[in-house]
Amino acid sequence: MKKSLVYFSVALLALFTITSCTKEVRDLDTSLTPVGRLSAPTDLSAIKLEPATGADLVFEWTAAQTADSGLILYELVFDKADGNFSNPIYRTVSDGSGVETRASLTQKDLNKVAALAGVESSSAGRVKWAVMASKGTNALLSAETRTLQVERPAGFAIVPATLYLYGTATEAGNDITKAIPLKKVEEGVYELYTSLQPGSYLLTEKPEAGAAQYFVDATGMIRAGTTAPALNEAKKVYRLRFDFNVATTSATEIQGLGLFMSAYNTEIGQLTYVGNSTWEAARIPVEFFQFSWGRDERYKFILRTATGNEYMGSQNANNVQPAGQPRSYFSLVPVSNNQWDNTYKFDPAADRKDVKVSVSFKADGPYTHTITVL
Repeated sequence: MKKSLVYFSVALLALFTITSCTKEVRDLDTSLTPVGRLSAPTDLSAIKLEPATGADLVFEWTAAQTADSGLILYELVFDKADGNFSNPIYRTVSDGSGVETRASLTQKDLNKVAALAGVESSSAGRVKWAVMASKGTNALLSAETRTLQVERPAGFAIVPATLYLYGTATEAGNDITKAIPLKKVEEGVYELYTSLQPGSYLLTEKPEAGAAQYFVDATGMIRAGTTAPALNEAKKVYRLRFDFNVATTSATEIQGLGLFMSAYNTEIGQLTYVGNSTWEAARIPVEFFQFSWGRDERYKFILRTATGNEYMGSQNANNVQPAGQPRSYFSLVPVSNNQWDNTYKFDPAADRKDVKVSVSFKADGPYTHTITVL
């Protein structure tokens, strides 16, 4: 009997608890009044975009209203000049993860917005902006919309994530699936050491049909498309650089690559370009220099270009002998012409011997080199 009373009491308590909780449940109040006024920037503000250096643009507005003072989230939305925001071309949450009545937008992102609105590079056009306020499932566009007059710089608002080179003028030939990858040296900037011969070349974001493609016009500007002009110069080796941020290119002719020995302050041998971003020397005699304190084995490389000499060496100002060192020991980076700094050391076995030297500027990893004692 006592046990039955206990079970009955527990059941009654549970029923009371459920009934009490049910009484506390209320419908979510999603009532909302949209943002009424946009504060900044002013309507038809003119902005000359400088994505690399320009300050962020701050958009501000008055708060939307709700009956219960609940949480309101905001999105800054953009559309084409003739759009109605039914399908915004770009949207981003406001500062403070969407709760503040302001949004800071970089000029780089605003450049993307302008491109999405159909404003071409090196030209001016208009984009519209508004604010979307939301509470729960209720989202309302601001009562006011405004227009910005933007002037885009040269360059691409959306740069390719990767870049490849192919065409009749290249080592890859005209098969896009065999296109040569370029090294990304910074955001939107790509580099490749390669040879070019008479013919034409194209750049592609991916080595496959249907990928975005680009060409370099007669003025050296990068353009979207495939109407590449012909190259008529004899075959030469270049360092090609493509900057999509400003749509410019440079082609520096590489006239030679030498093995520079510090103690002699001169080259002790020349490497030959063999293709695939690689230079080699089958045999270079090496003899360490005798100082009073011992024999000196330091070296780096001279890159001879049409515009002057450049030096490639170690990322370390001073180095130890190579035995037991990681692969990064042999990485090549641009260095100064200081006779002694940023050099490597030959294996002691190389003294009074010949060495085989290979230098790789391939894009699939750090620029590097190997020394093999013969």
